[in-house]
Amino acid sequence: MRCIMLASGSKGNCAVIEGESGTILIDAGLSAKECLLRMERAGIEAGTIEALLVTHEHGDHTRGIDVLARKLDIPVHATEGTLADFLHHRRTSTKPLVHYTCRDGDPFRIGDLEIEPFTISHDAAEPCGFVIREGDLRFGYCTDTGIITPHMHDLLRNCDGIVLESNHCPEMLQNGPYPESLKRRIRSKKGHLSNLAAAECLQDFGRDVPQVILAHLSEMNNTPEKAMGSAREGLGLFFEMERVTVASQCGSLAGCPHIMRL
Repeated sequence: MRCIMLASGSKGNCAVIEGESGTILIDAGLSAKECLLRMERAGIEAGTIEALLVTHEHGDHTRGIDVLARKLDIPVHATEGTLADFLHHRRTSTKPLVHYTCRDGDPFRIGDLEIEPFTISHDAAEPCGFVIREGDLRFGYCTDTGIITPHMHDLLRNCDGIVLESNHCPEMLQNGPYPESLKRRIRSKKGHLSNLAAAECLQDFGRDVPQVILAHLSEMNNTPEKAMGSAREGLGLFFEMERVTVASQCGSLAGCPHIMRL
């Protein structure tokens, strides 16, 4: 199994999960055209995509979903709250969107991949993360959450690799140009994980999670160096450069190393 980060950040998020016998997308926050272009550049056959999983309805995760799902003729899987909001604001009705509801703790299968949604804490209708299993391998995807609950922690700790949000540096956020109301939203339990919160999570994991991609970095309130530095401090003696990667908005275009192989 491998995870290819096509884009990560406030301008758009999209990841491809390739298994031995199936491939799925998580989110499509870029235009459909850009998603397809980045897949082509990363060597991914668009025709192999079997489904699209959606974490929540915010535009940087859903911008290309409608067109892309219809173009690839694939179903969309999301929670009831996410689907209701997305379908309500859907811009086109030229072709019905094939969609299925998923629920926290209720696994479903796409080919040989087993997907378990889990609730996250964000200011969206019904946001979720995903644990994806293939055989003995487990991969966790968790961004856009203000906190890591004990349940989320236990799920992620048992994974062979994870994508974990490391959104902002608290000092940069505090001293930055955002209005105070937006700063409070980002810092809240329904906002985004800071570098410190992500590092504390990794400190708890210790050796348990072999590979980590730090994701959804704020372009205004963070830098890759600060996110990596916090992760290094959190992991301490367990830190290894090849173990931790920082994803960016450019994703995994040719030459970018944002690919996790499990």
